[in-house]
Amino acid sequence: MTPSLLLIILSAAFLHALWNAIVKGAPDRTLVLGFIALGHVVPALFVLPFTGLPAPASYPFIIGSTVVHWGYYWFLHIAYRTGDLSVVYPISRGITPVLVTTGAVVFAGEYLPFEAWMGILLISAGIAYLSLGGAGQGKNLSAIAAALATGAMIASYSLIDGFGIRLSQNNLGYIAVLFVAEIFVAVFVLTTRWERVHRLAPRHVLTGLAGGVISGLAYALVLYAKTLAPLGIVSALRESSVIFAALIGVMWFGEGPKSNRLLAASIVAVGIVVLAFYK
Repeated sequence: MTPSLLLIILSAAFLHALWNAIVKGAPDRTLVLGFIALGHVVPALFVLPFTGLPAPASYPFIIGSTVVHWGYYWFLHIAYRTGDLSVVYPISRGITPVLVTTGAVVFAGEYLPFEAWMGILLISAGIAYLSLGGAGQGKNLSAIAAALATGAMIASYSLIDGFGIRLSQNNLGYIAVLFVAEIFVAVFVLTTRWERVHRLAPRHVLTGLAGGVISGLAYALVLYAKTLAPLGIVSALRESSVIFAALIGVMWFGEGPKSNRLLAASIVAVGIVVLAFYK
């Protein structure tokens, strides 16, 4: 793992936590998610003429990823409606590395050494601490269930896109087409709630669009990293975003108990350090 690649993944992690905080703090999360999807589409339309199209072999993966992203947005909305950022985010992101790594082993033959698995399992231990009530929200079963379902969606599209971009023969083209395909999400969310769109303050519209640009940049960085390193390692290091999310949750939204949630994030951080030094 080179320092530059590590910096790319950690930057993506911070940006991802930031746009999730935007969703959590939004007055109408459904509409903001729609504008976030639209925020993926607009920049992608501008860059697509310059990137060109990916290879046809990657098209089924783009379609599959788009479908899975519908489920991701749905469960994410439910999770943030019922749970705190500093609990929902670490749970949903924390189960992803184990699921992605297992999928990479099964479908791509990417076998990892003992040290890498230790890092992944430490990350998951921090998540388990949150799930079992160490953060004071363990009895909120609906939030935990939605967070786990969100994590399953994340693992699914991570694997799909990890395989798809490797078949694309055009990394930037794959990313651009993938983001353009989110127009279906944006159109469905916004046109079916048109009256609520008119009532939404312009600043929230702009915040949603900005969140989409931030989200798109974060995922583009991760997809690029997946062309240079094993899927499981990239996915696990990306989950350093749980540290940023825990800090944002307790400091920005005033969520608590602070010490337990930061402890869980610290356990995750130890796992990330182990993975960062994996060669």
